[in-house]
Amino acid sequence: MRNTTEVGRYGESVACYYLQNNKYKIVAQNYYALHNEIDIIAENNKYIIFVEVKTRSCSSPRDMTFGTPAMAVTPAKQKRTVAAAQAYLSEHPTKKTPRLDVIEIYLSKEKDGAPSEVLKINHIEDAFGA
Repeated sequence: MRNTTEVGRYGESVACYYLQNNKYKIVAQNYYALHNEIDIIAENNKYIIFVEVKTRSCSSPRDMTFGTPAMAVTPAKQKRTVAAAQAYLSEHPTKKTPRLDVIEIYLSKEKDGAPSEVLKINHIEDAFGA
């Protein structure tokens, strides 16, 4: 059984693959600034996006006993993400429009040692403003 860190890292790799397949270029992963982390920084022709990835194991994406993954992006987490994004932009100026997104990754629960399957990816663009 994987621990929460392993599940989170797996979710981040799934999110990167998803973004690349949707014509985003991955600029950075696990970017740290001001003691805060941004899971993924990606860009396309118009946007530079700062992505918080939330991964959950479940029986079904409709059966979320403890709420959706995005609900874990609390106002405090949003504030820390905004601060880290501002730090990144001050170090790496761009003319692209910044955007703060959340990508939810829903995984099947592991059964009998079989690896989890990706059940659903939900990309919430402009999830919280700054």
